[in-house]
Amino acid sequence: MWKSLISKPRLGYIVAVVVIAAATAVLRVFGGHVNPTTAALALLLIVLFVATAWGPKPAILASLLGVACFNFFFLPPVGTFNVAEPENWIALLGFLVTAITVGQLSARARLRAAEADSARREVERLYRELQESFEQASQAKAIKQSERLKSALLDAVTHDLRTPLTSIKASVTTLLDDQPLPNDTQATRLGVEGRQEMLEVIDEEADRLDRFIEGLMELARIEAGELHLRRHQASLNEILSAAIKRSEPRTRFHHIELKLDDELPSVNVDERALVEVIYVLLDNAAKYSPAGSLITVSATNGKNREVRLVVEDHGPGISSELRQRVFTKFFRATDDGDKGKPSGTGMGLAIAQGIVEAHGGLIWNEDAATGRGTRFIVSLPTDPDRPLVDEKS
Repeated sequence: MWKSLISKPRLGYIVAVVVIAAATAVLRVFGGHVNPTTAALALLLIVLFVATAWGPKPAILASLLGVACFNFFFLPPVGTFNVAEPENWIALLGFLVTAITVGQLSARARLRAAEADSARREVERLYRELQESFEQASQAKAIKQSERLKSALLDAVTHDLRTPLTSIKASVTTLLDDQPLPNDTQATRLGVEGRQEMLEVIDEEADRLDRFIEGLMELARIEAGELHLRRHQASLNEILSAAIKRSEPRTRFHHIELKLDDELPSVNVDERALVEVIYVLLDNAAKYSPAGSLITVSATNGKNREVRLVVEDHGPGISSELRQRVFTKFFRATDDGDKGKPSGTGMGLAIAQGIVEAHGGLIWNEDAATGRGTRFIVSLPTDPDRPLVDEKS
């Protein structure tokens, strides 16, 4: 209640007067057991306490009161403000200077501590505001990225589901319409070859749908960290040969050249998953390079206990600003508005990157050795317990 009625500076002055008076009374009680030096040190400690707790002005008041009490009660002649001996003047002056100096230094230290505390709180406030700004920016960026992904997914689903479904529907409708009427012995309009062609379209588009769904499931497993690899020692020659054979329907209009280093080590990998990676790279090379061009597949011994698998084409290449983005899910190099190039779901390279990184390896792309085209490099550690560092050298 009293603190609410008395301002803090005024309270400091009152405390200074009270504590000096109380200390003087206690020292007087002990009477002859207390010499002037002891009294001076005790009063000096009181001044230090007031300066620390209440600041410089109450400390100056405490210093002046302490000097007066010290002179009146402890310096001879006691009970007067007269100073008999010249050395007592020196002692009195020394006490006054010391008390004021100590009080000022203590008050200054207290002020610096308060300023430091205030600065700390300001820094904490700014840090919180900055963190909140970053969180808001991150949320906005995440929302924006989510919208882009939704748009890309919708585009992929629209194109890669509707297109094969349209083809399947048209083929089935044609086949149904071409059925001969009961008791009609006439051949159908399509004939055997036409019907076979419709059935092949249905089969091919159904496979396309299956690959699209499988790609979505594979991406979901990779992002959820549920890609379980079945590792065993495998031959790189066999892996590359299997991938090339699987890609034959995609690369039938290209020339495939296989180059292997002598004495390639076997690698501890999931053979099926690694075949999928090479197949994706071959499929990508076939889509983005002209018919009749060369696609080179090679395997070499790299440095730092690694092997490198390279798929190189002679297509238009990838611009530097898109090289990393091609591994983003649902991103397609044709998103830049060039309608003359083939399109896809944009999932293949994202899946390939997930598989390679799950093996502790790296995948990246660069310009082809001839200057035109693209090289995709897969670097795999020969020791599965030592993942590679992203140095790309």
